[in-house]
Amino acid sequence: MGVSQREFAALWGKSRGAVQKAIASGRVSPEADGTIDPDKALAALKVNTDPSQVRGKKRIPQAALQSLQETLQESGHGAGGGTTFVQARTANEVLKAQERKLRVQKLKGELIDRSLATALVYQIARQERDAWQMWPTRVAAALAAEIGVDTHLVQTALEKFVREHLGQLADIKIDLRA
Repeated sequence: MGVSQREFAALWGKSRGAVQKAIASGRVSPEADGTIDPDKALAALKVNTDPSQVRGKKRIPQAALQSLQETLQESGHGAGGGTTFVQARTANEVLKAQERKLRVQKLKGELIDRSLATALVYQIARQERDAWQMWPTRVAAALAAEIGVDTHLVQTALEKFVREHLGQLADIKIDLRA
């Protein structure tokens, strides 16, 4: 002998109406006396229910699940098996806390905008290059007088070597992600 429709609805976690619909659609078969054997009914529901027709069960994009797992691992809440609602909520709270921390750091002036940093590095590099390009002109006369050679020859040689050196420095790539 099984249980009533109300009792089965409570065991299944659904309403009595959902139990009646499952019986009407043939997904659950009641016993001869009208009761429902819970074990048989739950097994039948697993086999006979189309997952795409279950209300509230939406497919979660794989990228979202991956991001969730990464957030949990970064915060030390790594999960071994599938993702639960509690883990998703934890990840959401961790992300909110990280966002607030970044906002506070930005307000304190501890963080700067990446495009601003890139522009500043570019500006400093340009000023450094310009200073080096002017250096041979400034020191050539003094150096030529000290070693007793023609000023033009010294300036030309210095300009050549400075250009070569600046060419080597131009090959250096700056990575602001590190």
